[in-house]
Amino acid sequence: MFFIDTSRDGKPVYNPIINQSLDNYLINDLRLKGHGLIMYINSPCVIIGTNQNAYAEVNLDYLKKNHIRLVRRTSGGGAVYHDFGNIIFENIVVGENTKFGDFEYYASPIMNALTSLGLKKVEMKGKNDISINDHKISGMSMVAAKGAIAAGGTLLYNLDYKKASQVLTPNQDKLKVKGVKSVDKRILNIKDLLPENLQGLDTNQFKELLLTRIFNVNSFSQIPKYTLTAKDWKIIDSRVSNKYGTDFWNYGKNPGFEFYVSKYFKDVGTIAFNFSVKDNVVSEFKTYGDVNYPDLTPIDNALKGTELKKESLADAFERGNYRQIFNDVILKDLVDMVLNLQDEVDMTSKSRKHRLTDRL
Repeated sequence: MFFIDTSRDGKPVYNPIINQSLDNYLINDLRLKGHGLIMYINSPCVIIGTNQNAYAEVNLDYLKKNHIRLVRRTSGGGAVYHDFGNIIFENIVVGENTKFGDFEYYASPIMNALTSLGLKKVEMKGKNDISINDHKISGMSMVAAKGAIAAGGTLLYNLDYKKASQVLTPNQDKLKVKGVKSVDKRILNIKDLLPENLQGLDTNQFKELLLTRIFNVNSFSQIPKYTLTAKDWKIIDSRVSNKYGTDFWNYGKNPGFEFYVSKYFKDVGTIAFNFSVKDNVVSEFKTYGDVNYPDLTPIDNALKGTELKKESLADAFERGNYRQIFNDVILKDLVDMVLNLQDEVDMTSKSRKHRLTDRL
């Protein structure tokens, strides 16, 4: 393993839009062969998954008033808040992709380093969360391209919980399934769990200490590394200007369809449907979620024009290859998400509770 130094002109980069674009450049363009690792800190921002609806997941009014950036990642996963108390890590592996989907494999260097610092019961929880003493301290996501993998997550070192809870719009169904009452009770800062002699470290100091433990060296200077060059930064700047820094990429377009429903599925993630109905036929359909599958459009294309009947909807999900996209989700549950919502809306004269346009 080697470290990919993403500092610029000898200074750390805190711009989350730039930092979030790095994995795409590293696995598609630079492609340093072997197992690389990047680690950085972002200024305040909200990061959303590639398939998420920003208008439903984030309190955009609070975000804008408090000058918090919205940034869309190229991989799946849910919405998370970053500030100067968070550390983002990502494994950049080129030339070997047999471990795609194995979150524990890519989390193990981090978990081993945390354990070496005196933290107890560091382990994976669920499919892609890292916990310490049953408190979530990291959620991971993963993306693959051209025989390469980018797999990483966020370490909650000294997060501002108050801002995180105000800017994010938690999925209450997800919290209910996980058996917890609030986001605050699910997570805890690493800083609060460290041995007393380490709790005075700021985020940058802890990041450097963690890296020395990951690479089993005495100082940061001893870590084998590749530092991004002026040529690298020229390409990265161009990608940010043309794509990753645009509102079109980060916010997306709110389709504003008539109905919106979301449901959390254990070990899969949240799945959400935004759709319209005309003459008992699905006229528009858009799928969202924090699932890791890169392209959800086969579901959308299959559902459009489908009659609102169990058999027709089931056939449409089959045509949309739902098994490959949603893994272990039962077909009946997907059909019921659409039909039960429609039944409830009919009974309550299009209840405001389930209309996405009324939530904005």
